[in-house]
Amino acid sequence: MSKSDCIRDEPWQILCRVVSQKGSCEAGHKVGDEILFTGEEVKGRICMSAMYSMIPKVYAMMYNARLPWLKDQCIATHTCPDGFNPVMFGLIRRSPA
Repeated sequence: MSKSDCIRDEPWQILCRVVSQKGSCEAGHKVGDEILFTGEEVKGRICMSAMYSMIPKVYAMMYNARLPWLKDQCIATHTCPDGFNPVMFGLIRRSPA
């Protein structure tokens, strides 16, 4: 999608996908795991520390913030705050089904 495709008037759902995991994740996250933020609920399993740290970015993306450091406004990344066992998440804007 182009930059303008991901900024609109309606809110998005945010699909959060584990793209890498190193060390021993206590929450058991594995590459490919998916969590969906719908605005009303969170569907899927996610570590509370990772979720609390990513919520500001999730809501910004959900409600059409333009993040100037992103090359593609449709996709962002977020790293779990556990520096010894980092999990990298991809955050993707998607239309509600």
